Amino acid sequence: MNNIYSPVKTHGRKILAVSDFIDKTLTRMVETKSLEPVDFIISCGDLDPEYLSFLRDRLDRPLFYVKGNHDIRYTPTNPIGCENIHRRIISVGCLNILGLEGSMWYNGGANQYTEAMMKKHLLGLWFSLWRKKRIHLVVTHAPPRHIHDKEDVCHRGFECFAALIRKRQPDYFIHGHVHRDFETCADRITRVNNTRIVNTCGYTIIEV
Repeated sequence: MNNIYSPVKTHGRKILAVSDFIDKTLTRMVETKSLEPVDFIISCGDLDPEYLSFLRDRLDRPLFYVKGNHDIRYTPTNPIGCENIHRRIISVGCLNILGLEGSMWYNGGANQYTEAMMKKHLLGLWFSLWRKKRIHLVVTHAPPRHIHDKEDVCHRGFECFAALIRKRQPDYFIHGHVHRDFETCADRITRVNNTRIVNTCGYTIIEV
């Protein structure tokens, strides 16, 4: 399986994106130091905090994460050395990154939100969105509605995510949550106007 996506041959930033399950191929490359260099790491949720700390420590790169609906053991200090970007807009070099955790509400567990709750989170970021002007990457656990999602409540995407894509047109919208088998890295990607929506379950490397 090809897990590396590069739209053009450039000297851009390389991002290792992970979520949902540990890919043994990635772990082996990290342990043997055979993984190509990346600039930073993004986790879209549902991975043990110890695994994120492992990636952060072994690759010695910044790691930014949002939590998934199964991430119940995270604390303010764990995963060690990693940065929670839920409901935040951060700048990494010239890239502005917006993070939003969780899935659609389905049983009242951790990190679950109704459509109205998630929309309220986005509305609370209006000033930051206005000040930053351009958002290059959106990092979430759940997908946008009708893009990569499913019809069961747990795996249904958020309408407000789809609206965000239409309005802000980020370069990339990176999510996890919906497990699929991918023959190629391109199978992970759906393009909506100028935005590439990437399902990063397992792992993928994106050059931006």
